[in-house]
Amino acid sequence: MIQLIEAADERGKVLFAVFRDSLERNARSKVVLAVYRLASGNYSAAKGIGGIFELRLDFGPGYRVYFEKDGEEIILLLGGGTKKRQSRDIEDAKALWNAYKQMKKSKAKKGTS
Repeated sequence: MIQLIEAADERGKVLFAVFRDSLERNARSKVVLAVYRLASGNYSAAKGIGGIFELRLDFGPGYRVYFEKDGEEIILLLGGGTKKRQSRDIEDAKALWNAYKQMKKSKAKKGTS
């Protein structure tokens, strides 16, 4: 099974957790189930959107989960939201993904010095 990691921003805020925890119980259960389907390799509801992926969930207000893969073993959960806030959520997720890549690159450089 693929490892799921909830990415945190520079202040330690985990955007996916904030989104997930804001949902009512039934919606939260459906979102969590969809994310676990990702972890088992089911990307059928995911679409690439300019450097990250968007998992579209067709219930309620049109929930979205943003993620990216780090190799074949890790899925980095970058955030979530609804269709109404989609543009802002995508920008936040992309910023978080870019920060993750920079941090990883920085750690790799420190390991080679």
